[in-house]
Formats: sequence, C-alpha cells, structure tokens
Amino acid sequence: MISATTSKTENEIDTVGPTPETLEIVKTAVYATKKPQQRKLSLTKNNGGCKIMTEDLNVLDSILVEVGEFGRYQRRVCFFILIAAAFIYFSFIIFVFETKQVRHRCKINECDVEPMVFKPQWWANAAPSDFDELSMCIKYQHINNSNIHSCESKNFDCNVKVACDTYVYETSEISIQHDVSIFMDLFIRFGRKTLLVWGMVLSAIIGLSRSFANSYILFIILEYLEAFCISGSFATLWILGVEYVGPKKRIFVTVLINSFAALGGITQTLIAWQVQSWRVLLQIVYSLQLIMIFYYWLIPESARWLLTKGRFGEIKHMLEHIAETNKKTISEESFKKLENFVATKEDTKTIPIIEFFHSRILIVRLIICASCWACCIFLCYGFIINAVQLSANSYLDLILIILVDIPGCMTYTIADRIGRRLSLAGGFLIAGLSCFGYIFINIDQRWLQLIVYLLGKFGVAISFSALYTASTEIFPTPFRNTLLSICAMVGGIGAVSAPQLPLLKTIWEYLPFMLFGCIGLGATVISLFLPETMNLELPNTVKEAEAIGRFKSNKINVV
Repeated sequence: MISATTSKTENEIDTVGPTPETLEIVKTAVYATKKPQQRKLSLTKNNGGCKIMTEDLNVLDSILVEVGEFGRYQRRVCFFILIAAAFIYFSFIIFVFETKQVRHRCKINECDVEPMVFKPQWWANAAPSDFDELSMCIKYQHINNSNIHSCESKNFDCNVKVACDTYVYETSEISIQHDVSIFMDLFIRFGRKTLLVWGMVLSAIIGLSRSFANSYILFIILEYLEAFCISGSFATLWILGVEYVGPKKRIFVTVLINSFAALGGITQTLIAWQVQSWRVLLQIVYSLQLIMIFYYWLIPESARWLLTKGRFGEIKHMLEHIAETNKKTISEESFKKLENFVATKEDTKTIPIIEFFHSRILIVRLIICASCWACCIFLCYGFIINAVQLSANSYLDLILIILVDIPGCMTYTIADRIGRRLSLAGGFLIAGLSCFGYIFINIDQRWLQLIVYLLGKFGVAISFSALYTASTEIFPTPFRNTLLSICAMVGGIGAVSAPQLPLLKTIWEYLPFMLFGCIGLGATVISLFLPETMNLELPNTVKEAEAIGRFKSNKINVV
C-alpha cells in the first residue's frame, strides 16, 4: 500500500523513502483515476523523498475545453464529417442491392435449346413448382438411359430432387476481409485527413468503374479493390470526429455520425427502390461521392496526429484559428505547456507499432476489442441481410432495420451515465435475448416478430455506438488509427460470414436466430473484460493506455 500525506503547499504531497517502482505505480494509478477536469501528478525527487507536482496530463484536451468543446469551428467540421459518414455507409450496404435475387430457374441441359424460354411447356415434367412459381434451384433427376433430347415426364424421376449442377454466387461479401492496416500505413505518415479523402475518392472511382463491368471476374476484382480503399475510412472519419471535440462531447459526436450513416443507408435504399438497377444505383451513389475530393481543403488535419509528429507550429496556428472562430482566447501559458509537451514527446514521431505489442495488457485488450467488433459487425450485417426476407417488400424492410439505428444511437446518454463497457454489454444482451425471443413467437404474429426483430437491431446499434467510442479511448494516440483499423479488419470476418446465414435456413428456419442469440450473449460476456473509459482523457502513450482500468479510484486519495 502507498500512503501519502499532505504537505504545506496545495500542489504537492510529500512521501517518505519512495523507490522507483513506487513512483511509477503512483503515476500510473493517478492517471487511471483522473477525470478530464483533474490533473495528473508528476514526480520529482526532493531531499530523499519526492514531490508530486500537478501538471496537465493532456494539454490538448485542456485547450479544447478552453476554446470550446463544441463551438462554431467544431460544428462546421462535424457537418462535413457527417456528410462523409453517409457516403461511407453507401459502400457498406451496396452489396445488398448488387446481389439482390432475381427470378431464375435451373438450366435443364436435356431439354433447353436456343433460344431458351423461361417457362417452357415441358417444365412441370423436369422440375417442381412452388405455388405455380418455378423452382429456382431444384430439378428432377434425369433418367440416364433415356433419350437425351426427350422432355417427357417418363424421362425424369419425380421422386428424386437434385440441386442445379451450376450453383451461382449469391450474397457473399468477399471483399471486406483483408489487411486494411497495410493500406492505411501507406498514408498514415501523411495524416488522417489524407487517408480519409483519398480512400473515399479512390473508392468512388473504382465503384463507378464497377458499374460498367462486363464480366464477373472484373466485377469481383473491382469489388475487392473498392473495399480495400474504403475499409479504413470509417475508422479514420470517426477518429477525426472525436479528436476535435472536448471529452464531454465525444459520445454526442459518435451518435451524430451513427445517425447520419443510417440516414445515408435509408437514402440509398430509397434511390435503389426507384431505379431498380444496380448499375444505375452505383453510378448515382459513387458520382455523388466524388465531391469528397474537396474535403482536402474543407476539413483540418488531426491535431493529435500533428502532436505525435511534434509539429508545434501547425498545431498552434490551427488552435488559434479555432479560438478565433469560436470567439475564444487561448492563454500563453497553455501554449507554453503545449510546446513543452511537444518537446518532451519528440520520440513519439518514430515509435514503431511493435512498441504496442510489447504490452501484454494492451494485446489482451486488442483481442477482446477485435472480437467485439467481429460479433457486432456479424450481428449488424446479419440483421440487415435477413431483414429483406421479413416481408414481400424488401426495400421497406431494409429501411425499417436501418431506421432503428437512429434511436439506438440516441441512447448515448446511457453511456455517459453507466459507462461505455456496460452500454456495450447491454446492447449485446438486448440483441441476443431478442433473437432467442423471436424463435418462440408464433408465425401468425408477424407484427410481434417485427417488433422483437427491430428491438434486436436496436441493441446492436447501442453496442456499435459504445464500441466505437470505447475502441477510440483505450488505444494510445500514435497507434490509435492503425489499431482501430485492425479491429475493423477482424470485424470483416463477421461481414464475410453474415451473408451465408440464409443457407442455414435450409437446415432449420430459425437456426440463424439461434446463432445470433448465442453470439450476442457471448459478446456480452467478453465485453465486460474491457476497461471503463468514461470521463478519461485519450491516452497518448502505451503506459497511459495500460493505466486505464488498472486501479480503483479509492486506492489513492490526492488532496
């Protein structure tokens, strides 16, 4: 146990005979228990003892509070960020319309001749029908010793049904899972703004090219390249959004980004409902996204990224502009502290990512965080894909399932009251229990099934909102962008797996919901192992990140 007694002065505490290990523990403990309004303790030796002097741990956060946590400047930047969020959501759900099922049937090689007719007279002899509709993937087994060109009923065994021998690619989203961190590292040295702008512009160009693809192979190649460019953009956009506002406004900005992303998805669905052509849809959506090229001049570079690069002059100019726009002033003392902070952090300009992986604590947190991402994205995509089969109008189903994201995001006040961790676990719990509840609802009660289904998606929206915020707050600044991208990359496993859910219905109609429920409850448990980050400043170093959640606030009392 570490005991501390107050000295004569207000700003220092004398301790007796500290060891270097004791000093490190005190520094770590105080950082872990502080709030944005509090200050960290720096230790200096003093006549065989030590002084614990107060100084700003995160000068940039202090200055952001000084110039206004969400002033006119931040609102303007946030506006552009929200527009970009809507565009990014386009790319995430466009495959739902690209792979929309069209009317089709098996090709009967023994009967079909050019020019082929969709519903020939001999069809009832060769394949079954469902309510006078042609079976799309099933046919009767042909009797081998019969005349190959005969389509009479005697040439088919109606008791044996077989699947089409050429199974067509359906809804698999093969382009989401790849190492986006490699792509992001190419741009990270030039700043997060560059990554966002060029990632989205390249995505728009490739998306437009995909609308003119005249072969399946070319389409798949362009699909992969487009996802390669866009995958890191949402994480980068999120970081830019939260890093320019004060600590108290991060959840609020998180909610706005989620809500506008949902509005972007609804807008895209309405456009798809009208045009009824995936090629035209791609041309409309990606043509609009090309305006992102102007963002290079419309939004600023991340101040925290500049801080890690030691570029004090640019940071000072930017903060002065923010203060002028918000009609605030920044004291010279704050600038002096920031300059001193930058000077002491010069080594952060060349910190390799391997430094992060030397910390066992942060590796475990990364694994937990990435697992939560995989579960959350799997549930999110699964709910969206399965929603188009809830009723006859798949467009209306998709609008409802996306629309419920907005009230889900509006629960941000819960995260500020009970914390990020409990909000994340609570959202997963709601989603899991809703899926299990859906199984036991009578099929005749469609309205109740819809309500429970939307409640499950509501829980996923809560988890997604809390997950992005928690992921942003537990990683140190030099690696935040890369680590968040790694989490998104692992989350791609969920995005790749989710489109296969319709195949589970061939085993049992409610098997996808059983899987949803198990994953939701499993994610509830593992999310509770993440540290709480509510009211904590963003960590700038590995040690600061390690300190989060390691000590209880009642362990050390600072007077």
